[in-house]
Amino acid sequence: MALKLYGTPTSTCAARVMTVLNEKLVDFELRPVDLFAGEHRKPDFLSKNPFGYVPVLEDGDLTLFAYLSEKYKDRGYDLIRHGNPREAAFTKMWMEVEAHHFNPTVHPIIFETFVAPIFGDGRPSDQSIIKANVDKLGKVLDIYESRLSTTKYLAGDFFSLADMHHLPYTHYLMQTTFSKLVTSRPHLKAWWEDTSLRPSFKKVSPGMNFPTPN
Repeated sequence: MALKLYGTPTSTCAARVMTVLNEKLVDFELRPVDLFAGEHRKPDFLSKNPFGYVPVLEDGDLTLFAYLSEKYKDRGYDLIRHGNPREAAFTKMWMEVEAHHFNPTVHPIIFETFVAPIFGDGRPSDQSIIKANVDKLGKVLDIYESRLSTTKYLAGDFFSLADMHHLPYTHYLMQTTFSKLVTSRPHLKAWWEDTSLRPSFKKVSPGMNFPTPN
């Protein structure tokens, strides 16, 4: 029985899970959840995740809020570097960097650029929020550029879950006028050009489109 994934590739979290499942060569059935229509707040979805977040992954009668890199560790590509404690430690460390430094600065840029105009009754994006976070993100990406001058990928000379965690938000960033944050940094640019072409992500990225504001 194929896994059921409730969500939409527009969601960065769902896009991550879909990419992981593709890397692990795991078949899944995507059950679309229209976030912009509020379907994630309706009783049917809340019965699967009472917090109303996507994605939700159903594996038989087991409902999970996350993905299954551990369950399928012996299948497909090894994203979390089982069997090599040093590589696994660097993978976890850069996942933490993403969560605590990259995500908090890139998220407001993407939200204000693409999401706020949809929910804001036609209000323009808040440029002060965008500018403040562009400045912060630039400083974060300076550190990434330095790291990637010594290794091909973030955790080392191997693609890992740390890199994959960055793909959805970087994909959206590259669609903004701030793509130069990436392209002006040669090592970061090379990293993006490499990782964004992974077949697992190329299966997902075409569906990562925000609706046009009314």
